[in-house]
Amino acid sequence: MNWKRDDVRLERVRALMAARGLDALVVRAPDNVVYLTNFWGMKGFEAVVFPREGEPTLVTLTASEEDAHRAAWTSDIRLVSGYEPADPRPAPLRALAIAAAVAREHGAVGLELSLGTQATDRMVGEPTTYSKGWFDAFPGALDATGLLADARAVKTEQEVERMRLANEIAAAAMQHVSARIRPGQTEAHVAALWQAFVHGEGTGWQGRVDLAFGFSLIWAGKGIKTFTATGTRPVVAGQPTLFEIWVCADGYWCDHTKNLVCGELEPAYRDLEQRLLEVYRDGVEFCRPGASLADLDRRMRAGIDAIGSPVAVSHGICHGVGARAHEPPWAHQAAPGEVLEGMVLALEPAVYWEGGGGLRIEDNFLITAAGAEQLSPFPDGIVQAG
Repeated sequence: MNWKRDDVRLERVRALMAARGLDALVVRAPDNVVYLTNFWGMKGFEAVVFPREGEPTLVTLTASEEDAHRAAWTSDIRLVSGYEPADPRPAPLRALAIAAAVAREHGAVGLELSLGTQATDRMVGEPTTYSKGWFDAFPGALDATGLLADARAVKTEQEVERMRLANEIAAAAMQHVSARIRPGQTEAHVAALWQAFVHGEGTGWQGRVDLAFGFSLIWAGKGIKTFTATGTRPVVAGQPTLFEIWVCADGYWCDHTKNLVCGELEPAYRDLEQRLLEVYRDGVEFCRPGASLADLDRRMRAGIDAIGSPVAVSHGICHGVGARAHEPPWAHQAAPGEVLEGMVLALEPAVYWEGGGGLRIEDNFLITAAGAEQLSPFPDGIVQAG
């Protein structure tokens, strides 16, 4: 789908650039490319030179020319062939040469110097990495990672609209699996049901999504742990099957943890569900503009401790979502920051039992002046399949 240029987003970035004395940004992380140009690349070889004044430059593969002209918000599109007979350098290095030449037309340049993670490109299978040559090509560049994080933390109306589509696809995929999950099926079989729906039905969703991908970790019964791979463990009647799920719809994401049970839920899990939902709902109620992210972390972890979690909850309990499934801000008791209107936050308290089993609950919430609005229509807690 062609999205209208989001001037609110772009002017926010330019205002931050002016405040920090930057004349241009040079980015290549796929999520930042999407954020600044609306173009989601195929191989992660893309680069963008985003000036404080003037037209951005998008560098992409010749094979993506049609897509770039259709989707990108800039008319300055420079092409790099996947193979060049007279130049043995790989395409990313030739893209770098173009980006560096354009950047020399500007003064102070900002790079993603401290980027820790990035979202995937459309092909997914071979995530791109930065070479030393990439950074060496911009001597004296400043770190713009924090600037981009600040800009992305508060979502525009268009970004929220796009995230709602990802949330709808994820929820519809859960409904699809709910009608088909059976005891004895493996976690991998269940994951395949969910992912097939996301990719098959989410692509083209409402005529508004060009490409949807699903990413999942499925844990059944005793397989519920802090982090374990999806495997051959069977779905067990009476015990939850946990879905740690992401959907990416044209570069915008959702991040949920949903739970299904076949048959009647065992009493121990029912008690845990009710107690963890109390912690979760208290955290949601706390998420209002101006609330301390450090206090949110302390508050939810105190609630988890009161339930009694034999295995430490080693993951965060709140983070941002947007052009990546996990992005700033992060709630941590030792870090500053506050909840702002327009943020989209994922809250995910959990309790893990010794030897396996337990529960995690997670959804995405848009922070409004009135409080937190849940974005997924699929229920929280443990939902009875069928």
